[in-house]
Amino acid sequence: MTLSRGDWIQKKQNVIITGATGAGKTYIACALGNSACSAGLSTNYFRLSKLLEALTIARADGSYGKMLIRLAKVKLLIVDDWGFAPLTDKERRIFLDILEDRYDISSTIISSQLPVENWHENIVDPTIADAICDRLIHNAHRIRLTGEESMRKNYSSLKETQKQ
Repeated sequence: MTLSRGDWIQKKQNVIITGATGAGKTYIACALGNSACSAGLSTNYFRLSKLLEALTIARADGSYGKMLIRLAKVKLLIVDDWGFAPLTDKERRIFLDILEDRYDISSTIISSQLPVENWHENIVDPTIADAICDRLIHNAHRIRLTGEESMRKNYSSLKETQKQ
């Protein structure tokens, strides 16, 4: 509830939400994003794969710099599904560019199934991993969601039927 007030955005801090599939990471990230929007703060949501794809295309068509500037100006950037798959060298560098431009200017929410302790091995390149983690983790509020069951499964209107 404290995070819903948005003080952390004014302080240019980040939020890292980790947990299993269906634990509610995206739900919480979007709830915080909605709260920021209600407060009049610019907010963008991306799944990591779509963000990296858009920036790869922007590199090819010459609009990469403009897109980075737009992303840097957004008060809250939500990046969902971080660490879903290892990053390529190009993706690591693109993501570092985003974080470098946003650092100490704007806030970022990262949601990930991957515990923070495993981020270095997922990023692969130790130098870039250090740089990415340094810009994300040290000024971040961390939320670790636990639980055995997927929220999607719990709230599904379709239930398994038993055959007699």
